[in-house]
Amino acid sequence: MSPDPRPRKQIHLAAHFPGVNNTTVWADPPTLRPTTAPAGGTSPGSALGSQIDFASFVHLARTAERGRFDFFFLAEGLRLREHKGRIHDLDVLGRPETLTVLNALAAVTERLGLAGTVSATFNEPYELARRFASLDHLSGGRAAWNIVTTSDAFTGENFRRGGYLDHADRYTRAAEFLATARALWDSGPAGGPPRRVDHRGRHFAVRGEFGVARSPQGHPVVIQAGDSAEGREFAASAADVIFTRHSGPEAGRAFYADVKRRLPAYGRRPEDLKIMPGVTFVLGDTLAEAQERAVEIRRQQVSPQTALLTLEQVWGVDLSSYDPDGPLPDIDPDPHGELAQGRVRIADPQAVADRWRALSRAKGLSIRETVIETTGRQSFVGTPDSVAREMDHFVQSDAADGFILVPHLTPEGLDPFVERVVPLLQERGVHRTEYTGTTLRSHLGLPDPARPARKD
Repeated sequence: MSPDPRPRKQIHLAAHFPGVNNTTVWADPPTLRPTTAPAGGTSPGSALGSQIDFASFVHLARTAERGRFDFFFLAEGLRLREHKGRIHDLDVLGRPETLTVLNALAAVTERLGLAGTVSATFNEPYELARRFASLDHLSGGRAAWNIVTTSDAFTGENFRRGGYLDHADRYTRAAEFLATARALWDSGPAGGPPRRVDHRGRHFAVRGEFGVARSPQGHPVVIQAGDSAEGREFAASAADVIFTRHSGPEAGRAFYADVKRRLPAYGRRPEDLKIMPGVTFVLGDTLAEAQERAVEIRRQQVSPQTALLTLEQVWGVDLSSYDPDGPLPDIDPDPHGELAQGRVRIADPQAVADRWRALSRAKGLSIRETVIETTGRQSFVGTPDSVAREMDHFVQSDAADGFILVPHLTPEGLDPFVERVVPLLQERGVHRTEYTGTTLRSHLGLPDPARPARKD
């Protein structure tokens, strides 16, 4: 077989701050170890691993920057989730506002991109465009917006207008929101007077001048998270990065090919959109050691209680009488079940239940074992060398352009990867040894957006 004539692709890396989900192992001692806070942090003795302590965010961000990652990624939750009418046990009270944290991190990092999830459903284009433009200025061109939609009435109860958007309206609002924000970013003065924006659409009406100068990147990098057909089309038309989820290389290559083929319809090239699945990793000195650790981590992440809660989200009925170490329920899901609030609703619970039952029967899996096997992210498990080789193959075979790493510990979980895997990726020539640019767009190899010609 002849060698691939294409140049080797560079692997893009980002670090996701773990938080409100069962992927974080809060009971692990390193998560709770006290530390002395850095300059600008809280007082000595604060718990490294706290969801709101600034020392936690600083540690993960500085570790990612030491590894020459493209960006730090922070998710957002607009309401504490509930299950059976009670606050979900794994939710965290005191989750800070995304852009506040990113602006603070801009002062303690130099090159690392700063990406935040903010909903297009419960914000307004002018205000959010101003906040992201401000972050882009303060960071010297390192801002990114993970644009998401929020569709449930449960979350909407926290906001003035309440209610929610119909599923069909979520992406139409998001598309108009983003187009309006980009018009505002393009209108900012750049060596001349500001341009007037006059937008009247189905969801928004904005008329006036933008009060922030054009920022270093022109537009902050736009990230989109979602695997639905609508999400893929929206990403192809408007996003710079997709944060997605794959179960393995084959699924990754299928997703990669599907999204990339949509780009020409919008006048875009394949390299204009980076596909970066969220992944985990477990390292060991031997493969057997890594595999043993991976099994233990998954058992910590999916406790017996968590297994039943996960199953109830699919079945929509109370399953507390079932044994987590026993077989899956023989009853069908209730398609209208509302036990879980604040989570993305499963589109076809019957199909999911049928698939899980088939897997459980084929492998003889209990409820807990089935949940462990079906709900994990793509995970790289092995020695540092084998993980570096597998990640490289994943990217060179067009299953992804890079990865958003989601450590299982807060915030020290990224340290082993940066210390043991990053040097091997650098030796292979697929990850930078130094930053060559100053903006996030330069890290990602994305073009700067052209400023449209004046119409007035």
